[in-house]
Amino acid sequence: MMEIKAVNVRKQYQKEVALDDLTITLEGNKIIGLLGKNGAGKTTLMRLLAGHFSNSSGQLTIDNKSPFNNYPVLREVCLIMESNNFHEKFRVKDILNISANFYPNWDNEYANHLVNVFRLNINQKAKTLSKGMYSALGIIVGLASNASLTIFDEPYIGLDASFRSTFYDLLLETYQNNPRMIILSTHLIDEVSRLFEEVAILHEGKLMLHDTADNFERKHLILTGSKEEVDQLTSGRNIIHSSSIMGQKTVVLYNEDITDSGNLKVSKASLQELFVYLTKEEVNKNGTTNQI
Repeated sequence: MMEIKAVNVRKQYQKEVALDDLTITLEGNKIIGLLGKNGAGKTTLMRLLAGHFSNSSGQLTIDNKSPFNNYPVLREVCLIMESNNFHEKFRVKDILNISANFYPNWDNEYANHLVNVFRLNINQKAKTLSKGMYSALGIIVGLASNASLTIFDEPYIGLDASFRSTFYDLLLETYQNNPRMIILSTHLIDEVSRLFEEVAILHEGKLMLHDTADNFERKHLILTGSKEEVDQLTSGRNIIHSSSIMGQKTVVLYNEDITDSGNLKVSKASLQELFVYLTKEEVNKNGTTNQI
């Protein structure tokens, strides 16, 4: 089974640091949610895995091999991004033929089936496709590639809710038929959270949390009540979010056991809500922002 290992990975574009001392290990056949706000470093990490460029420092390997400038490794990696996946002058059928020649496990019969599902015209040039149909073409290539590492970065731009639902069903179906590592980066967390077996959250180029999806839901608690009671009960605990208004305080605890909450209200949040808590920022009086 595939193993991705990043150790102290840094990627810097001139003065901008996209990834900063990132260390994470992903392994096995599973669907992994890669989450983070815009600018968190998600796309940079995915492009590093696809060999688009090299990291500035640290080590990034796929099965103990660097993906950059490594043709045998890259034939087993399929990255479908939000845009700029295909040469605009190529027709749909040309793109499918090129993909068939590149990916060793390409399923041509399945690709043709998906063309019909998404109602694509194989003679149409990529530059004339609508945003939704361009996204559909990327989804077709990603699913039919059967690449050992298949990565989707916001792949559904322009697709309506019906076609997005179709994509999620197809993703689960192809994973069940051909288990492999699939990384999905998305902002529509509520729509796809049921697919995730594992979740990694990046923030400002660093790894914030990495755990199984079940643990994300099981390990967190939301406590709400008077500021005094909340502070007394949560002092010294792992608080990942805190907010106060009119004497009432809400905190989110992670990986903490509360056996007696007293008069406090205890609740849970969806993965989408938890993600918002984890990445929420407050504006200080001086106009700067701090991670809560």
